[in-house]
Amino acid sequence: MTMTADAEAHQAPPLSTVYRPGHPLDPVRTVRVLMRGPKDPTMLVDGATLWRASRTPDGVATLALRSVSGEVHATAWGPGAGWALEQLPALCGAEDDATGFDVTAVPMLAEIARRTSGTRLTRTDLVFDALASAVIEQKVTSFQAFGAWRVLVSRFGDPAPGPTPRPMFAPPTIDGWRGIPSWAWHRSGLEPPQSRAIVAAAARGQRIADAVLAAPDGADRDRILTSLSGIGAWTASETRIRALGDPDAVSVGDYHLAHEVGYALTGSRVDDHGMLELLAPWAGHRQRVIRLILAGGPREPRRGPRLAPQDHRRH
Repeated sequence: MTMTADAEAHQAPPLSTVYRPGHPLDPVRTVRVLMRGPKDPTMLVDGATLWRASRTPDGVATLALRSVSGEVHATAWGPGAGWALEQLPALCGAEDDATGFDVTAVPMLAEIARRTSGTRLTRTDLVFDALASAVIEQKVTSFQAFGAWRVLVSRFGDPAPGPTPRPMFAPPTIDGWRGIPSWAWHRSGLEPPQSRAIVAAAARGQRIADAVLAAPDGADRDRILTSLSGIGAWTASETRIRALGDPDAVSVGDYHLAHEVGYALTGSRVDDHGMLELLAPWAGHRQRVIRLILAGGPREPRRGPRLAPQDHRRH
């Protein structure tokens, strides 16, 4: 009995490489931003090693990376191992060009930038996975979204190859997302509008992904993404951030973001319009400012209870 090519790839020896960035780099902090909660089945930080399972254009891959004396040592398993290693520099922020970004006029931001100089903007080049994860996070608490992501990926994704510290899974294929039955969406805790948006996007999935990758700027990417049913400005921006490391994307419509940006820069809350005005001096680099604020900016004291999640699974 002969093995299929995919099975052979899963059992093939791992591939390894060393990436030598030309700048300070903390690869774990750079890539960890992609983790969807502490129990994300696609990512795990185990000591000094970050493990990531993904579905590459060549198939499932598991990537293990760690920093060693300023270098990134990476090993990959599975059919997509070669693609994952080729994409490693981008994942570690090699395409993150901060030319022209200057926060010296704001000492708070300048100090955070100094402390986090090894953190770069990561990009995965996996548009549909970024889109699906962003849709799952629409208008719900992080607790709900991360739980739904964990359930759906673990049930309908593929086991990650390699000696992962715990069982890990790559996200479903685009057709796999489209084929998830209605009861499974419901049991995961996902709202019907979100599941419908993912299924509708999957009907045009690869064409949309290719178009977004080929688009010349954020405005064109937003136009392509928001042409999909159920995809608005927030989801388009989050997709750009996760898949493309877009340095200027701002997630307008976020439940907390405008408040956090406003408080950090002025000491008072602002709305989305106020946030955009505050970030305007850094046009082209607004996501960088947001990252700095989230990494160490002052936080507004909590004045009320956390948003209570609504569980509709028994309805």
